[in-house]
Amino acid sequence: MNNTYIFTGIMLMSMGLFGQSSGQAESPPEVVETVDINRYLGTWYEIAKIPNRFQRKCERNTTATYRLRDDGRIDVTNRCVTAEGDTSTANGIARVADPETNAKLEVSFVQILGFSLFWGDYWIIGLDENYDYAVVGHPDRKYGWILSREPELSDTQYQEVHSILGDNGYDPDRFEETLQTGW
Repeated sequence: MNNTYIFTGIMLMSMGLFGQSSGQAESPPEVVETVDINRYLGTWYEIAKIPNRFQRKCERNTTATYRLRDDGRIDVTNRCVTAEGDTSTANGIARVADPETNAKLEVSFVQILGFSLFWGDYWIIGLDENYDYAVVGHPDRKYGWILSREPELSDTQYQEVHSILGDNGYDPDRFEETLQTGW
């Protein structure tokens, strides 16, 4: 496993083990009504994120690609470019945690002897009707991502995303834009 992306496993470990202990009195964010997993598959560009320690080496061109597996789980490949110009890759697996909506997933980037460990929450709290963008959150709001099928969002889409964030108790100003270049 690439050392640069071991941070992803550590992040998910901390989300799974410590994410619920933030003491936040507010109720968790609301997930979308339903997610068509087949439409969600493919590559997403990271538009913005709440800064976190496990992505601090990622300088630009961060993407996430999802592929359905034969067992119904989802292969996850996260990539980014570091300040040194190296591509960093992390491979993980996701599983649906709420089959009623498919909007709550759990993701693990730590596999040992074929077993996935340290599952972290991945909640889809916003999703464009055409699956052009997604807003991903976490129950304690410590983590958050804005994803898009294109390397940038339109002004209208940004306004929609900011509304989704605000409606779900997130401060949009906590999100840091991800530089997307060279596409």
